[in-house]
Amino acid sequence: MPKLKPATQAQRRERILDAAERCFAEAGFHRTTMQDICQAAGVSSGALYVYFASKEALIEGLCERDRADFADRFAKLAAAPDFLEALRGIGEHYFVEELPHKRRFCIEMGIESTRNPRIAAIFNAVDRFCADSFQSLFQRLKDEGRIAPLLDIPDLSRVFHVIGEGMFWRRAVHPDFDAKATLPSLLVVLTAMLNPVPEGSRPMAPAPAGKRQKELLA
Repeated sequence: MPKLKPATQAQRRERILDAAERCFAEAGFHRTTMQDICQAAGVSSGALYVYFASKEALIEGLCERDRADFADRFAKLAAAPDFLEALRGIGEHYFVEELPHKRRFCIEMGIESTRNPRIAAIFNAVDRFCADSFQSLFQRLKDEGRIAPLLDIPDLSRVFHVIGEGMFWRRAVHPDFDAKATLPSLLVVLTAMLNPVPEGSRPMAPAPAGKRQKELLA
């Protein structure tokens, strides 16, 4: 059998992950079998095991893919000059635009993590990555004088995380929940929590040491 090109292998791997995500979302972790995933992906069991040795390995692949996607979106959010507008955009993606089965998959994995130590390690690592990313960003915004929250940064980050999870949960388990209509009000609450500082009111950033020395000698 001829060896598949790297691009073809990558496409097959993604197809398997897509199929596994849908199967886990629809039937749950325990009811889903590797054969179910083979059928959904249109591959043989031998082909599946080339890429993933177990359901836990599939979960690891899915969670890493989600983490990488979040990291890419978060990098754009962190670099955006208008932080609140960028926050609205990332909220629309995860709370409005994302496909329903993706939200159900995350809920299913969160529940399974309470029973399966390996799933817990995978799931909680991604959860910590997301939480730590926002906490670091909020700390930087505060240090730059762009926000002046009443809560300290760790508390602010925890509350922000809980609100996000609550929105995510309702979107996943209540089909009639109108996340798009709720998002503007949610942003009002988050804006009040963050307490953005108008640009003209921000403290001047200190000049680099070399520049200060030149100014003193001028």
